[in-house]
Formats: sequence, structure tokens, C-alpha cells
Amino acid sequence: MITSTAASSSAPSVREGADPVVDAARYGAVPTLMDSLLHDVRNPLNALSIHLEVLSEKLKGDTGQVPPSQEKNLKSMRDQIQRVDAILRRFSEFIVSRAGAPGDVELSETVTRALEVLAHESRKRRLQVRPSVTAGVRARLSDTGELPFLVVQALMRAYGRSEAGAEVTVSVRTEETRAVLEVVDATPSPAENAPEVVAALELRCAQLGVDLRMQAGLCRLTFPLG
Repeated sequence: MITSTAASSSAPSVREGADPVVDAARYGAVPTLMDSLLHDVRNPLNALSIHLEVLSEKLKGDTGQVPPSQEKNLKSMRDQIQRVDAILRRFSEFIVSRAGAPGDVELSETVTRALEVLAHESRKRRLQVRPSVTAGVRARLSDTGELPFLVVQALMRAYGRSEAGAEVTVSVRTEETRAVLEVVDATPSPAENAPEVVAALELRCAQLGVDLRMQAGLCRLTFPLG
């Protein structure tokens, strides 16, 4: 096994010669893999929940009560099982694409959940994310299942454009008969670090009839009010 620095530096990178077609196929497999992951992980989570309740009954013994010192541990385990399940549900909403019916959808809640899902990314980039989300704003879409995609693309565009420590403001509000999502980063340059994100956002907004305005650090999506 070669472990020298010289040998390692001369070895080809895994990403060397990457091709857009290969990348598209690679990321196209993500929703299917995520769906399988959700199914396979939930089975042991359900089993853990069942065995935890069996253990709880056994610990009650003759008194009918779990000893306080052990009840604290059981509660902690229940909470962590529920937390993992909630995390999987949140991520699946933004990764697994599911067609939705035409109608109204919660814009405020979707943006709030997207910010939670991308919290690690914003922390990793050391961004100062400033949300201003009016509660209860609903948007009307011809495919309600596509709202998570639109929201994530708008956020990822801003995160990708921002320097470490920069501020990103995210607002959801109503303007007369429209619902508005506005994401603003502090970079004045019109250059795009991830043009594929911009292209995907422009294409899907055009297909769904969502008004999209992108100009330097501004990304504004306008929907009919739901």
C-alpha cells in the first residue's frame, strides 16, 4: 500500500474528469436513495420504540412506576428516536421530489423548515442568516410539491454567493394580492458561483408561472396569494 506524500499527490482525484452528464446521473439517484434510506431507517426506529416501551413496562416491577432515575434515561431515548425521525422527514421533504396537486401551500412554514434543513450549511459558511418570516403566508402553485425545491434553490444561491461572515436576509410577506419570498445576500457582483442553480430556478419558475427576479444579491419569488 503506497502511503508516501509524493505518491498521494500524484494520484488522480476522484472528481478529475467529471462530466455534467455523469453528475446529473449521480445526483439524479439521490431521491431514490433517500426514499430507500427513509424506509430502511424507520424500521429499526420503530423497533427501538417498541422495545423501549417493553423495557419501560419491565422496569415498573411491582410498584407500577419506573424508578425516577431510569425514567429520565427512557425519556431521553424516546426524545432522540423522535428527533431522528423528524430530521429524516424534514430532509426527505426537500430531497425527494413528489408531484403535488394544484392549490395553496404554506410558504411561511416551508421557508422556516428549509432554513432548519440548511442550518448546518449556513453555520459551516459562518453566515449571518436573518429571517423575517410573516406567519401564515400561503402561496398558490400549479404543483404544490415543487415549493420546497424553489425555496432551497433560492437559499442555496445566496449561500453560495456569500463570503464567510456575510449576512443573508430571508423574508416572507404579503404584498397586496401576492405572496413574496425574498432572499438578499451582501454580494454586489452579478457573477453567479453556481449557474446551474440559477438555470434550474429560472426554468422551474417559468414552468410554474412564478414571477422570478434575480439581480446581483437579490432573489425574489412572487406567487399568487393562497
